[in-house]
Amino acid sequence: MAGIVRRSFDSADETRPFADGKGRMDLLSTDHGPVGRAVFEPGWHWSEHVGPIAGTDSCRASHAGYVVGGRMRVVMDDGEEGEVGPGDFMQIAPGHDAWVLGDEPCVVVDWVGFGDYARAG
Repeated sequence: MAGIVRRSFDSADETRPFADGKGRMDLLSTDHGPVGRAVFEPGWHWSEHVGPIAGTDSCRASHAGYVVGGRMRVVMDDGEEGEVGPGDFMQIAPGHDAWVLGDEPCVVVDWVGFGDYARAG
């Protein structure tokens, strides 16, 4: 392992587009596992734009990440709700839906749950 590793999401190892052009997930493979940057465009809704790709009723991924910009609403399968925005660390358990709030993209960097995110299952 190198002492310093510098990578850019603009030159990701893999990019996975969301349905209807509502964003994408850029994935970097690292020695410590995958790290993803997702750009969720205004109007993005997990159940509409990723759910059909995943083939599940709700997101089954765990997430631990940082919101770079924009806002998102998250609703757990049990009804618990929350909102994340710029500067927030977020940790979300499997079993949720989410959607972008407002008219700017929500950008999230996640180092736990994006390895298989938006990949046909």
